[in-house]
Amino acid sequence: MVLLESEQFLTELTRLFQKCQLSGSVFITLKKYDGHTKPTPRKRSVEGFEPAENKCLLGATDGKRKISTVVSSKVSKFQTAYSNLLIANMDGLKKKDKKNKKKRTKPAQ
Repeated sequence: MVLLESEQFLTELTRLFQKCQLSGSVFITLKKYDGHTKPTPRKRSVEGFEPAENKCLLGATDGKRKISTVVSSKVSKFQTAYSNLLIANMDGLKKKDKKNKKKRTKPAQ
């Protein structure tokens, strides 16, 4: 997984969307990120530990290539650019097939 700056992440995400527009999918994940790359053992964990600033690890993949970035919760510029990018590239969504729920069986008397 390649860790990029937020501006580079948006440009690479745009390229992933363009590449997978006709066929393929882009999977996006969002996780809370505390700055640790390895988990801490339970015996040594400090209860009530909260990082000074909340951060999110944002990742995207098309199955072959993975990109990611770490975003602060206070960055509204990135959030608006990211939401505009998602809105612009959600044109290929398929409608979900609704199954007919009107088939009812008569209760036995």
